[in-house]
Amino acid sequence: MTVRRLIVCITLAATLAACSSVPRAEREAQRRADYEAAAGPSQRSFRFFGNLWSWEPLGNDLLAVYTRPSEAWLLTVGGCTDLEYTNAIGITSSFHEVSVGFDKVLTGRRDFPCFITGIRPVNVKQLKAAQEQRRTIQAKPREVAPAAGK
Repeated sequence: MTVRRLIVCITLAATLAACSSVPRAEREAQRRADYEAAAGPSQRSFRFFGNLWSWEPLGNDLLAVYTRPSEAWLLTVGGCTDLEYTNAIGITSSFHEVSVGFDKVLTGRRDFPCFITGIRPVNVKQLKAAQEQRRTIQAKPREVAPAAGK
């Protein structure tokens, strides 16, 4: 993706978010609830081959990371400050495995790394279904305004 296309996409997303009738805090809380509902039971580790496909902060203590478009993990982290405002992250791993209590999320800032205290797999299909269900709209026909001057 070119830089120009990326800037257009970000601008469009920001514009659409600004036009939303749902307050920002409510949208963020709903997003977090969707991820938590789609997450499975806790596990000790997951396989990681060094490439993040995507990531999304869900507060200073929760982070969704996608290792592939159809594979996501919900990480509970401790020690993070301003995770929502971080531009880039990294994840440590040993022998292609990220483990609870051992590995960390790196934010690239001078802050200490965020320790991973919990790992849960995310059912991406369930998450997308919940998000799609919320996107339905209730269309109503516009009322016809009386003509001016008559």
